[in-house]
Amino acid sequence: MADKIKFTLALVILAAGVAGFYLLSEQAMILRVLAVLVGLALSGLVAWKTEPGQRFFAFANESVIEAKKVVWPSRKETTQTTVMVFAFVVVMAIFLYVTDKSLEWVLYDLVLGWKKS
Repeated sequence: MADKIKFTLALVILAAGVAGFYLLSEQAMILRVLAVLVGLALSGLVAWKTEPGQRFFAFANESVIEAKKVVWPSRKETTQTTVMVFAFVVVMAIFLYVTDKSLEWVLYDLVLGWKKS
């Protein structure tokens, strides 16, 4: 029950930060953005103290650890893959154009007899 109250409080604080952005419409933009950021930070701190919040932050930390294990392609591999994709797109475009024009010729000229003049 306490977690639900804390999470509701976090949502209220977040909504207050967003509402502050609109209520401070006469103030400088930096103050308006600061109101949203403070609301976001405070609501994050309150949500962090809940059990689901602790699970979420543990999951986020594990995700960062897994992302560090990823082997990213080199610049050469990325360039080669990009060139292959563009070449495939060009080949498919030519194939579809030829197929379209062939079907157009068969249907309009041969089957229907609508010869283009």
